[in-house]
Amino acid sequence: MTGTDPTRAVPILMYHAVDQDPAPATLGLSVTPEAFAAQMEVVGERGFTPLTTAGLAAAWRTGAPLPARPLLITFDDGYEGVHRHALPVLAKHSFASTVFVSTGWLRGKHHEGGALDTMLDWGQVRELAAVGTEIGGHSHTHPQLDQLDARRLRFETLRCREIVGEELGSAPVSFAYPYGYSSRRVRRTVREAGFAQALAVGNALARRRQGPYALERVTVRRSTDVEEFTRLVEGRAIARNFAADRAMTKGYALARRARGAARGHWI
Repeated sequence: MTGTDPTRAVPILMYHAVDQDPAPATLGLSVTPEAFAAQMEVVGERGFTPLTTAGLAAAWRTGAPLPARPLLITFDDGYEGVHRHALPVLAKHSFASTVFVSTGWLRGKHHEGGALDTMLDWGQVRELAAVGTEIGGHSHTHPQLDQLDARRLRFETLRCREIVGEELGSAPVSFAYPYGYSSRRVRRTVREAGFAQALAVGNALARRRQGPYALERVTVRRSTDVEEFTRLVEGRAIARNFAADRAMTKGYALARRARGAARGHWI
C-alpha cells in the first residue's frame, strides 16, 4: 500500500553510538544494542517502512508515492557500533538506513583526530554501503558550521563529499548538520557543495514544507525506553517530550547568532 499525501509527517530517527559501554562523551546519545533491537521490533510491528534519506527526499521532490508509513533511521558521526551492533539488526528486518560520517573522525588515512569514541574504518563503511546503507556527509571534522568563516565552511562540506566519493566511488547526496546547527549561509554552502538534501535536529517530525535542506529529526537517547520510543515513531507527545531541548536550542541559537554577527559572517 502506498500514499502520496504531501502533508504527511515522517519520523526521522537520529541515533549516534550503539554500544553497551560507550565512551563517557557519547553515553547520553548512545543506545544499547538490546535497546536498538527492541526499537527496531517496534518499527516492524507498527508497520513502518524505513527509507533512506535520499529516497524520502526524492519522493517529496518528484511527488512519487511513498509507503503507507514511511520512517527514516539515521546515525550521525560514524561510530563503530553501527557496523558491529546495528547492521545485523537492520539486516534481519531488511530495513534501510542512512549513516552520516564525519570523514576526519573515521579510522584511516583521512583521520585528523577529535573523535569521541571508536569510529568506523573505511572497510566497514564500504561494507555498510554494499548492503544498501546510504552513506551521507556530516562535515570533515564535526565543527559548528554556522560559526565558520566562508573558506572553512566550504572546506568542511566539500572535503567531506570529496573523501566519501573517493572511498566509495560515488559522492554522497545527503548531509546532516553537526550538532543540528545551520543558517541560510550554511544551507546554501551545503547545496553548492553538491548535496541534494540535509537534515537538522529540531526534535519534530519531518514535513515536506520544511524544505530539502532543513528536514527535522527526533533524538533517540540512552534514556529512551520502549514506551517513549513508540510515542516518538507514532508522533505522539513529541513537543512535551522535547520541551526542555527546544528551550535550550533557542538559547543556543541566540548565542550563536550573536557570535556569528560579531565575526561578520552570520547570514
